[in-house]
Amino acid sequence: MTLTNMVGVRCCFKLLYAIVVLILLHMNNPCIGCSERERQALLALKQGLVADYGDPFPSWGREAQNKDCCEWDGVHCSNQTGRVVKLDLQYLGLQGKISPKLIELQHLEYLDLSWNNFNGSQIPDFIGSLSNLRYLDLSYANFGGLIPYQLGNLRNLHHLDIRYQSDFPIQDDDFPFMYSGSIYAKNLYWLPNLSRLKYLDLTFVNLSDVVGWLEAVNMLPKLTNLTLRRCNLPPPVISSVSLLNSSKSLVHVDLYNNSLNSSIFQLLPGTHTNLVYLELSENKLSGRIPESIGQMSNLEYIGLRMNSFEGVISETHFSKLPKLWFLDLSSNSLVLNFSFDWVPPFQLRQIRLGSCKMGPYFPKWLRTQKSYAWLDISDAGISDTIPSWFGDLRNEVAYMDLSHNQLRGNLRLELAFGYLNVSWNQLEGPIPSLLSNVSTLDLSNNKFSGSASFLCTSTTEESYLWYLDLSSNHVSGELPDCWINFQQLVFLDLSNNSLSGKIPTTMGYLFRMDTLKLNNNRFFGELPSQLKNCTKLTLLDVGENKLSGLIPKWLGENLLNLAIIILRSNQFYWSIPPQLCHLTQLQILDLSMNNIFGIIPKCLNNWTTLAQKGHASSSIAHFNTIHWGVFFMDLPYDDEASLTWKGVRSKYKSILGLVKSIDLSCNKLSGEIPTEITYLVGLVSLNLSRNRLTGQIPSRIGNLQELDSLDLSRNQINGRIPRSISRINRIGYLELSENNLSGKIPIGNQLQTFDFAYGGNPLLCGEPLPRTCSEEEKGLGQSMLVNEDDKDGLITQGFYISMGLGFAVGFWGVFGTLLLNRSCRYTYFNFLTFLKDLLYVKIEIIRQRILNK
Repeated sequence: MTLTNMVGVRCCFKLLYAIVVLILLHMNNPCIGCSERERQALLALKQGLVADYGDPFPSWGREAQNKDCCEWDGVHCSNQTGRVVKLDLQYLGLQGKISPKLIELQHLEYLDLSWNNFNGSQIPDFIGSLSNLRYLDLSYANFGGLIPYQLGNLRNLHHLDIRYQSDFPIQDDDFPFMYSGSIYAKNLYWLPNLSRLKYLDLTFVNLSDVVGWLEAVNMLPKLTNLTLRRCNLPPPVISSVSLLNSSKSLVHVDLYNNSLNSSIFQLLPGTHTNLVYLELSENKLSGRIPESIGQMSNLEYIGLRMNSFEGVISETHFSKLPKLWFLDLSSNSLVLNFSFDWVPPFQLRQIRLGSCKMGPYFPKWLRTQKSYAWLDISDAGISDTIPSWFGDLRNEVAYMDLSHNQLRGNLRLELAFGYLNVSWNQLEGPIPSLLSNVSTLDLSNNKFSGSASFLCTSTTEESYLWYLDLSSNHVSGELPDCWINFQQLVFLDLSNNSLSGKIPTTMGYLFRMDTLKLNNNRFFGELPSQLKNCTKLTLLDVGENKLSGLIPKWLGENLLNLAIIILRSNQFYWSIPPQLCHLTQLQILDLSMNNIFGIIPKCLNNWTTLAQKGHASSSIAHFNTIHWGVFFMDLPYDDEASLTWKGVRSKYKSILGLVKSIDLSCNKLSGEIPTEITYLVGLVSLNLSRNRLTGQIPSRIGNLQELDSLDLSRNQINGRIPRSISRINRIGYLELSENNLSGKIPIGNQLQTFDFAYGGNPLLCGEPLPRTCSEEEKGLGQSMLVNEDDKDGLITQGFYISMGLGFAVGFWGVFGTLLLNRSCRYTYFNFLTFLKDLLYVKIEIIRQRILNK
C-alpha cells in the first residue's frame, strides 16, 4: 500500500471515530436541554423576584422557549449534559427573596447575583447546598446580617466575592436604591474548608470580632487573591500557624484601611514570593519599611499610604523591582535618600510620594521616568528652581501635585493635565496657558503676575475646568467678560489679588457654581443681578472690595442654598432685606464694616441651621468626579473662609462646619436687639458691636448655650446685664464695653474673668470692676431677677403677684368658710370620717384575702 493510501485510510478511521463518538453522545443525551425539574426551579426563582423597571426575566417562560430553559437570558447549560451550570443575573435591579428551589440546580457551577438589591436580607444558607459551585459572586447586592457558615460546604469553590456595597455607594437612575444593610462575620472557622479557593473578597464585611482571621486565611493553600478592604480587621496574632501555606501562593493582597500593625509583614516572605499587588494603606503600620520588599521581584503595585512609617528609604528598597508601576508612600514620615545619579530599575505610571522628604534639590531620578500619568511630590522639602528638563518631558500626565514646597522660577508646562496643583510655592511670571487642558487648576499662594485677560485668551471654546484657584498672587486688571466659556466651574477663587473693575455679568452663566470667592480685591459697583442664576451657590465671599449699592433681595429669593455670605468691608448701604430670612441653611453671615442702617430683622429665627446645635461634619466638603477618557477620579475640596473671631481675623477650613456666626458690626444699625435672636441656639459667635443699638440685652440671651464669642460693645444699650448670661458655660470672649449698662454684674462661670469687657459703662458695679455695688443696686438686682430672666415670657413679676393673691383668696375662701359656718364645718368633718371608715374597710378586706391565700 502506498504512503498516500495509508494516509487516506487513517483519515477515514479518524472521521469514522468522530461520527461514532457523536452518535454515542446523542444516544446518552437524546434530549439536550435543561430538565423539567430545573425549569421549574428557575420559574420559582423568577416568581420570588421583582425589579423596579419592568420584568427582569422577559425571556423566561415564553411559549417558544418553554421546552428549553437553556435559551433563557442569563441561563447557560452544559453542551454535554444539558444541565444548568451557570446563572448570570447581575445588574438586573432584583429585589425580593431567593427561592429555596434554587438548590434543585445541583449541577450549578457559576452563580452571579451582584449589583442587585436584596434589601439587607441575609445570604440564604441553602446556597451552601450547591456543592458543585466554583464561582459565587454576591457583591454589591445589598445582603446583610451574618454570613452563613454553610458556605463552608462549597468545597469546590474557586471564587468567592461578598463585597459589601459601602465601598462604592450608588444612587442614580440605573441604581435608584439606597443600600441599607450591613454584613458581618463572628468567625471564619468555615473558611479553611474551601481548600480550592483562589479568590476571596470580603470588602466592607465587618470582621472586627474575628480573632483568628489570619490563621483562617493562611489555611487556604491555593489562595492567590485576598481582598479585605475596610473590614475593621484587628491586628493579627502572629504564630507559627500564621506562616504556612498561602504566603507562597498569594499574588494579590489588599488589606486597605484596617487596624493592622507591622506584624503583618511576617506574612510576606522575601528572595521566592509571587506577590504582584500589595495594598496596606491607611492602617497602623509603624517603624521602618522592610528592605525585603525590594526582593519581591514580581511586585508591580506598592500601596503604603497614611501609616506611621518613619526612617530612610534607600535604593535597596527598590533594587530588584523592575516591574513596579505603582508606588504610594505618601502621608508617612519618610526620608527618600537616593544618590544623585540613581537610575531606578522600573518605569512608574503612578508616583505618589506626598510628604516624603526628598529635598532640598529637585529629584533628578524623575528624569528617567518617561511615562508616568500621576505625580505627587507635594510637601517634599524641595527648595529649588524647576529644572528645564521637567517641562520638556511631554508626559501624558493626568495628575500632578507639586504644592507646599519652595519651588522657584517660571512654570513652563505644556502637558495634557487633568489636575495640576502648584500652590504654596515661590513661582512667578505669567500664568501658563493651561485652562483649555485641565479640569482642576490650583496656582494659589505664589507670585504669578500679569493681566487677568489671560482667562479669555487661554480658551476660545467651552472649558472643562471645574476648579480654579488663583488666590494670593499678583494678578491685576479687570476680569474679562467671557465666563460663558466656563460653565463647568464649581469652584472659583480669585481672592487676594489686585483685580479691579466691575464683576462681569457673564458670571451669571456659572450655573454649577458652589463656591465663589472674590474677596480682597478692588472690585466696585453693584453685585450683578445675573448672579441670581447661580442657584447652587453655597458660599459667596466678596468682602474687602469697594462694592456698593443695596444688599440684593435676590440673595434670599433665588440663592436658597447659601450657607455662607460674606459682604464684609464694602460700601453697601440701606437696610438688611428681610428676604435674607428665607435662607434656612444660612450658617455664617458677615455684613460688617458697611453703611447699613435700620433695624435688625425680627424674622431671623427662620434660619433653621443656626437654630440647631451642632453640625453633621467639622468641615464643609464638596465632591466632584472628573473624567479623562476611561480614567475617572473623585476630587473633594473643603470650603475655607476668613472670619473675625474674638477680635482676630483667622481662616477656618478643617472646622468651618462647626462655625455658626453672625457679624453685623461696624454699621449704623439702630433699634433694639430682637428677642428672636435668642432662638438661634446654634450660634457660636455673635458680633453686633460698633452700631447704634438701643434698648436692653434680651433677657433670654442665656439660651445661646453654644456661644463662644459675644461682642455687643460700642452701642447705646441700657439696662442691666441679664443674669441668664451666666448660664453660657462655653463663653470664652465677652465684650460689653462702651454702652449705658447699669447695676450689678451677674456672678457666675467666667463672667468675673473678663477684666476689660465692662469698661465705659459708668453705672455698672461689682466684680471685676473696682466700683462696689450699693445695697439698693444689690437689692434691685434680686427683685428684678424674675422680670429680667423671663422678659416677654409667661412667668413675669406680675405672674408671681397674681399667684400669691390667688393662693391667699383660695386658702381663706375654704378655711374661712369652715371656720365661720357651723353647718359647712360639720358636713366637711363628717365627710372626712366617712372617707376614713371606707378606706379602713377596704384595707381590711384586702388583708383578709391575702391571709386566706
